[in-house]
Amino acid sequence: MLSRLLIPLVLLFVIELYAYQALRTVVKAKPVLLISYIVVSVLVLAYIIYSFTQFDRKIGQTPQTMQTMGLLLMVYLPKILLTLVLFGEDIYRVGFGAINHFARLNDSADFLASRRKFVSQIGLGIAAVPFLSLIYGITTGKYNYKVIKQAIFFPDLPEAFDGFTITHISDVHSGSFDNPDKINYAIDLINEQNSDMILFTGDIVNTHAKEMHPWIDSFKRIREHKYGKYSILGNHDYGEYITWPTEAAKAENFQNIKNLHGQIDFKLMLNEHTFIEKGNGRIALIGVENWGTNFKKVGDINLASANLAKDDFKILMSHDPSHWDSEVKNHPKNYHLTLSGHTHGMQFGIEIPGLVKWSPIQYIYKQWAGLYENMGRYIYVNRGFGFHAYPGRVGIMPEITVIQLKKGKNVS
Repeated sequence: MLSRLLIPLVLLFVIELYAYQALRTVVKAKPVLLISYIVVSVLVLAYIIYSFTQFDRKIGQTPQTMQTMGLLLMVYLPKILLTLVLFGEDIYRVGFGAINHFARLNDSADFLASRRKFVSQIGLGIAAVPFLSLIYGITTGKYNYKVIKQAIFFPDLPEAFDGFTITHISDVHSGSFDNPDKINYAIDLINEQNSDMILFTGDIVNTHAKEMHPWIDSFKRIREHKYGKYSILGNHDYGEYITWPTEAAKAENFQNIKNLHGQIDFKLMLNEHTFIEKGNGRIALIGVENWGTNFKKVGDINLASANLAKDDFKILMSHDPSHWDSEVKNHPKNYHLTLSGHTHGMQFGIEIPGLVKWSPIQYIYKQWAGLYENMGRYIYVNRGFGFHAYPGRVGIMPEITVIQLKKGKNVS
């Protein structure tokens, strides 16, 4: 146990040492500030360690664990960046000192030059960016809902569905909510889209069915859509992330989670399909259970699509976008459009439409936010309605998607 903790403790010591050095360089001759910084740092670290030791696998995520995760990121991500800046300066100081020592450029100079104030100021300025951003994410970003509209063109879309609109939401994670007014505002945004159909692609809770109980009335406010309200399960809906007292308790919770969908007037699809008919045309809507490369694999696309023909126009709901990459995009039955979620865009990144789209999650998932295409088959990955683990969002905002199906070739 001690050997496993040694490396993290050494890294923590190095990070704290560099952060202290930066502050000391900037606020020379102000010992009160330095002592205050040390006291606050020790208290924060003690609280974080204490909170994590209180984590109970029988309960799972709680408001305290989310607050602790937010505090951990808010305190140590800026310090890590600050450490990298000062470590870079130290490489320069050691390199210059070595050259000066062997070349004897200046015999009176110390081997290791003193730390420069302006470098520490730059490091502190860089560190302030994630610090302030993470505070924003916790206080404002997590409920800064964005309605994103996306038209997708298909040459073989049935004529009657040209212009058909779908509101797509995903990853509600109701157990993380803490502001009824903001949730009701988001429900109003959903209703304002006046779409033909609404689809929800999983993770209604973090773990327990009871997490959704305070929010049922709010989600029942989602208006009836002419062509239906359909949903699927996500990886969190199976209760896999806590230790249950018995298998019977886990099974009961799972059944209660499935029942939640009916309680908010959504039709839960479990490896099955249905036809949506409009005029003289129809499209097949397919809903599979969770299937993820690194997560639970209970989705059965072949069972869900039994008796469907290759020429049927198909929309697939599958929570985890890795399913599309692994099984769907090259499937012989030709799934025209897949709707997913799961990634949340990691709730952290930079998005400037048309210029920048980056998040650390892209190094794990090839398809992580927005629209992707392969040989005329598309997947749209929703950035998520709620939040989980980190109680905020920075750069990657909660999303309500409105997809319009268009007949014809892509004109972009």
